[in-house]
Amino acid sequence: MSNNLAIKLRSGTQHSHAATENIGFMKCFVKGVVDRNCFAKFLGNLYFVYGELESALESHKNHPCISVLYFPELNRKANLHEDLEFYYGSDWLSQIKPSVATENYVSRIRELSEKQPELLIGHAYTRYMGDLSGGQMLQRVVQSTLKLTGYQGTSFYNFEQIPDKKVFKDKYREALDKVPVDDTTADKIVVEANNSFQFNMQMAKELEAILIQSIGEEKFRKLINNETATAN
Repeated sequence: MSNNLAIKLRSGTQHSHAATENIGFMKCFVKGVVDRNCFAKFLGNLYFVYGELESALESHKNHPCISVLYFPELNRKANLHEDLEFYYGSDWLSQIKPSVATENYVSRIRELSEKQPELLIGHAYTRYMGDLSGGQMLQRVVQSTLKLTGYQGTSFYNFEQIPDKKVFKDKYREALDKVPVDDTTADKIVVEANNSFQFNMQMAKELEAILIQSIGEEKFRKLINNETATAN
């Protein structure tokens, strides 16, 4: 019997989704304003997030709720490893560290893994469904702006084990509706999905200072206010 979790997550995160799109960093990103150093730090933060999330999902893969949504083909950590080596070189791990918002994000995932693993579904939904959807457009933006070839430096967005993303997303939504949770727990998963959006927005806001340093305050303000920005 369906618990309508997919619909609850979609409708329950609409506001957060819209708010994320209005973050200055994301507005610039979508408009093709991508600083190489800033993007590398963005991927570095995600490396810590996905490392913790995927470790948690792996450790709970036999949990009655997590097992329904355990799809290793979604894992991003290895792809991020590849990208970070591209941007930083072979000693990339010694050159990255999580930002404050990233540390908070990772701590929340760890807390849920220890106390309420079923709520990890909210974080998995927010990240992976976003990567399979808008993330594909962002990959093309980065590829074009930084003049990259193929998935060079953007392997994060390449789901090599998922050839048809639409089919997979439908499969994922169907799986969500099979997760054995009651309405109260389903509502808590939606709350956690919104928490995930908040953590992601905080990480994006932290990166704005780096972007502003690169493109200038004036251009940044024009871009986020939908004005015509003159090139530097």
